[in-house]
Amino acid sequence: MGNMSKLQDMFLGWNKLTGNIPSEIQNLRAIQHLSLRNNELVGTFPPSMGNLSTLVMLDIGANNLHGNIPTEFAKLVNLKEIYLGSNKITGQILDSFYNISGLETIALAANELSGSLPSNFAHNFPNLNGLYLGLNHFSGTIPSSISNVSKLTFLDLGHNFLSGDVPMNLGNLQQLEVINLQLNQLTNDPSTRELSFLTSLSSCKHLKRIQLGYNAFRGTFPKSLAFSNWSDSLDVFITSGNDITGEIPVEISKLSNLVWLGIGKNRLSGSIPHELGNMRKLQKLTLWKNKINGTIPESLCNMEVLFRLDLSENQLSDEIPSCLGNLSSLRELFLDSNALSSNIPPTFWSNIGISTLSLSSNFLNGSLPLGIGSLRSLSNLNLSRNQFSGEIPSTIGQLQNLVNLSLSMNNFEGLIPQSVGYLVALAYLDLSGNNLSGMIPESLVNLKQLSYLNVSFNALTGKIPNGGPFANLTAASFMGNAELCGPSQFNVAECRIGGMKRKNKRRALTFALASVAVALVVTTIFMVWFLKYRKRSRQLPIPDLIGQSHQRISYYEVVRGTNNFDEANLIGRGGLGLVYKGTLQDGIIVAVKVFNTEVQDAFRRFDLECEVLRNIRHRNLVKVISSCANLDFKALVLEYMPNGNLDAWLYSHNNFLDLSQRLRVMIDVASAMEYLHEGHSFVVVHCDLKPSNILLDGDMVARVSDFGISKFMTADKLIAQTKTLGTIGYMAPEYGSEGLVSTMGDVYSYGIMLMETFTRKKPMDDLFVGELSLKRWVFESLPDRVMDVVDANLFSRQDEQFSFKETCFKLVMELALQCTSESPQERISMKDVLVRLNKIQTNLLHCPTTSQNRM
Repeated sequence: MGNMSKLQDMFLGWNKLTGNIPSEIQNLRAIQHLSLRNNELVGTFPPSMGNLSTLVMLDIGANNLHGNIPTEFAKLVNLKEIYLGSNKITGQILDSFYNISGLETIALAANELSGSLPSNFAHNFPNLNGLYLGLNHFSGTIPSSISNVSKLTFLDLGHNFLSGDVPMNLGNLQQLEVINLQLNQLTNDPSTRELSFLTSLSSCKHLKRIQLGYNAFRGTFPKSLAFSNWSDSLDVFITSGNDITGEIPVEISKLSNLVWLGIGKNRLSGSIPHELGNMRKLQKLTLWKNKINGTIPESLCNMEVLFRLDLSENQLSDEIPSCLGNLSSLRELFLDSNALSSNIPPTFWSNIGISTLSLSSNFLNGSLPLGIGSLRSLSNLNLSRNQFSGEIPSTIGQLQNLVNLSLSMNNFEGLIPQSVGYLVALAYLDLSGNNLSGMIPESLVNLKQLSYLNVSFNALTGKIPNGGPFANLTAASFMGNAELCGPSQFNVAECRIGGMKRKNKRRALTFALASVAVALVVTTIFMVWFLKYRKRSRQLPIPDLIGQSHQRISYYEVVRGTNNFDEANLIGRGGLGLVYKGTLQDGIIVAVKVFNTEVQDAFRRFDLECEVLRNIRHRNLVKVISSCANLDFKALVLEYMPNGNLDAWLYSHNNFLDLSQRLRVMIDVASAMEYLHEGHSFVVVHCDLKPSNILLDGDMVARVSDFGISKFMTADKLIAQTKTLGTIGYMAPEYGSEGLVSTMGDVYSYGIMLMETFTRKKPMDDLFVGELSLKRWVFESLPDRVMDVVDANLFSRQDEQFSFKETCFKLVMELALQCTSESPQERISMKDVLVRLNKIQTNLLHCPTTSQNRM
């Protein structure tokens, strides 16, 4: 390669080249176009590439290159196009890079670049027509000067951490064809309730794609928005997940060339305008999770090429238009979680191309026809939580592509068809909560892909099949069927086998078991006496504060209260199991923490959490109401926390905690931890402190939860050893490396959580690679660059009290660093943490603006 000094063009893309980029590449003195795209190259960019002064186009995208963009690239003064996307490039774009003023295309998307865009961005690249910076870690605001890049046609800043308002002058980009700002933290001008920047964009008459989803705009569509300006050009318009209110503008129907309209997961109300039916080229219409009411307009059937229709999680009522079944192009239909009634129109069973049909959680009724077998392309069918009746048609076995089938919580009766065993692709089958009878078909043993089966709460009888997927099932799949029999692992009766020989064997076995039982009873009595005596001698008082006053809650009351553990009631997931919202018979709303008994040590952790929660009482600890347990089921019934957990609030686009609220939450947590560490004659070490374990009640008071791996300690033994590890990123160094547990380990976890709460960065964030950690990132920011790490949503430099709040934030970060000292002996106690935080809060309350806001 070093001898090809006159070579002008080299295209080696889309091969399987491996290794580093050779340093000899610098000898291609005449090279103008160099493409190594889509290979398997590794390593960093050779700085010597900066010597290729004749280079006009450089494309090394879609490899595995890492490191920074070399400063030497600034010498590529003739470069017009640079494509480095889809690598693992880190660091900031150096100022010298912005000196390549002749660039027309900058494609750096899908890397790990950080930093902010300079305010004079437009002055550096007057000829730029394509800017691709999406899928990185850029922060800061969008420079308003970008509107002066008059030749810009493609602007991709999506999936970063950009914040602040969208510039109001983007309408100056008259050549703009694509704008992607989705998945950032962008806001709307707070002085207006309308998304005013959209009005400016409407003057960009060449726009083909607008992607603004999942930001924090919180406003309405502007009444003056000229959708008609985009009628000939726009084909994609996505503003999902932005908390947009108001009604769907009728004028949106003027986008006659639109292919994809996505305005789901907002708070839109009113009805679906029938004028939307004029959008004849629409292929995807997603309005899910809004507050839209009324009926589904039949005019939607005019969309002759509609591929996906998602109207789920709204308040739609009345019938499903029968004409939807005639849309031969329709492949995915989601109408679940509405208030639709009547039968499924017969026309639905003639759309042989449909692949997904979700109608769950409505008031649909009637029976399923034999014609359902004609939907040969169907892979997902969800009709659960309706009022369907009759028998399950045997023709359902013809749906050979079916992967997920749910008919639960209906009124189906009769037998489970043998033909269900012909569904060779089936992975998920839920028939629970019906009136099905007879035996479970032996043919289900042949379903090799089946990983989930639920036939609970029916009237099934006979033997549970052996082998196949049944080997990996649990009792939860079969409960509520009193006449089923089979292996003891399913918590059902043993199947009877006739014959005198069997009876004799059973008698002998009974006698032997009785003898063993007597011996066990005697041994148990002795062991109980011995352990009680030993426990007294240690003088470790753990009083039973609950005693017999707790209400007893049966398993069936838990099942009823959670609607058979309905996924709609699922409010949390963890390593030990699931948490459901439930309602007891007396109307009390509770949280039911169901332990996954297949997890190692689940029973021990259940017992431990019971032991901890029944012996501690504090306003900042989650309150246990009762427990529910049998051989195969373990659950805690806890006080319901309506405001979820701290983790959800920190990373939500719809909810927000201001500076004083976050400080109040962390004071609550510190108060709870000080009580656990110093409020008893015994010590409780939590061992897994993190935001997802901090719950918030109706008054936003924080409660510490999840004591599944906690440790009891005595005053004379404050360090223990364990093999059960907490959560990576929050564990103290001595905990992770040596398994040493102490109150100082909790202090370390608290310090990490304190940093995360105010920076909105998880300790395992993609930003932290190599030697860079959350702790080091915060440490290096003090004292002069601390505002580089704070959550951008907390402060604005225009705030009159900015310097005062900045000081408070510095004090919090300094405290967090003292909590996370490498040596446990150098960390401060939770008692001292609480004192320091209360002082910071007192200072914050003396800030006039803060005091007024609290009122």
